[in-house]
Amino acid sequence: MAEASIRQDGTGGDGVDGTALDEVVTFTSELIRIDTTNRGGGDCRERPAAEYVAERLAGAGLEPEMLERTPGRTNVVARIPGTDPSADALLVHGHLDVVPAEAADWSVDPFSGEVRDGVVWGRGAIDMKNMDAMVLAVARFWARSGIRPRRDIVIAYTADEEASAEDGSEFLAERHAALFEGCTEGISESGAFTFHAGPDMPLYPIAAGERGTGWLKLTAHGKAGHGSKVNHANAVSALAAAVARIGEYDWPVRLTPTVRAALTEIAALHGIHPDLDAPGFDVDELLGKLGPAADLVAPTVRNSSNPTMLEAGYKVNVIPGHATAYIDGRMVPGGEEEFHATLDRLTGPSVDWEFHHREVPLTAPVDSPTFAKLRAAVERFDPDGHTVPYSMSGGTDAKQFSRLGITGYGFSPLKLPYGFDYQALFHGVDERVPVDALHFGVRVLDHYLRTA
Repeated sequence: MAEASIRQDGTGGDGVDGTALDEVVTFTSELIRIDTTNRGGGDCRERPAAEYVAERLAGAGLEPEMLERTPGRTNVVARIPGTDPSADALLVHGHLDVVPAEAADWSVDPFSGEVRDGVVWGRGAIDMKNMDAMVLAVARFWARSGIRPRRDIVIAYTADEEASAEDGSEFLAERHAALFEGCTEGISESGAFTFHAGPDMPLYPIAAGERGTGWLKLTAHGKAGHGSKVNHANAVSALAAAVARIGEYDWPVRLTPTVRAALTEIAALHGIHPDLDAPGFDVDELLGKLGPAADLVAPTVRNSSNPTMLEAGYKVNVIPGHATAYIDGRMVPGGEEEFHATLDRLTGPSVDWEFHHREVPLTAPVDSPTFAKLRAAVERFDPDGHTVPYSMSGGTDAKQFSRLGITGYGFSPLKLPYGFDYQALFHGVDERVPVDALHFGVRVLDHYLRTA
């Protein structure tokens, strides 16, 4: 359907109005001021932020539903009807919770939402109240302008993404699947931001895959005793040895289709045309030639396992009977069996391991019409940019929605100035987003969602 025929007021047109540009900044700032810190202990309360977005969706003529598994852990879901009832629906989702921020480390109050020198400051400015605000601004612009998309658009604001997702997308997928009827694809965070691979090489990586999450709990059982006595059944020693083996292990290369596409396209922009299937191909050598762009791919060419926490003992002269460690493990699509077998070998007979939290890896096609439209939407508003596929090293709510057969892409567009390190601000200090980047994001999102 031509874009002009999608617009119901008969005027055609392209681009959002000034109100939408103002609102995306206001909404980002005001959402940041609502402290939705998720420390993972269950004390987060997303409800005030959920009420905020629900009120503004209702103001756009929609009928948002507020849904809770646990009191205060609120999710919001609304549907925008499309013009083509036979078309598959599209899910657009963002989470309302944020990671903690230590105010003493920041230049501003992390929950001030301060707008200064053309920048919005605060926890969530990047991850991901900016995208939450963009979606609100677009929905309200459409309501003012009489615009309807071709496909049904299902909007979901979730709780608990920064922890287990039990109160958020997992709850929605398990208990409220009917709200997502017809959805075959979805878009969310961590894609279509400017990554400057050099002064004249702005990349826009669009996520078409995620490594799986395997947070592990290791437990060693031994013989308790006095610290002055020889003890060959020391649980701390056994655990420390296993943790050292895991931390030092070099995982083998495993290139997924998404990563292969990323390597091929990024290398071509550097004038390199590698044969990824050639005998002796060395992915690390290739990455060394890609400059800063290697950072987009390097974390996803292998599984990984990083020790993060140790718990043992209660007194320096007492050998404890057990010791525990936690590992942040990540699995590339297709690497799950290798991950299991390797952990069995590295932990050895004296240490048991189990999944403390687990999420499946994802992959999405990069040769699909959807990916092509995502590319086109970004390049329409930045013709000098180069969109490339990539796989996320971490994970998003897309993993939970994949249970409903929804293929997820990372797409929350931002045009960022040279020197602005977007990835460093994820969970980092002085998180912030330029106003111009929010304006770009609203324009791109509006265009894509209208034509998807």
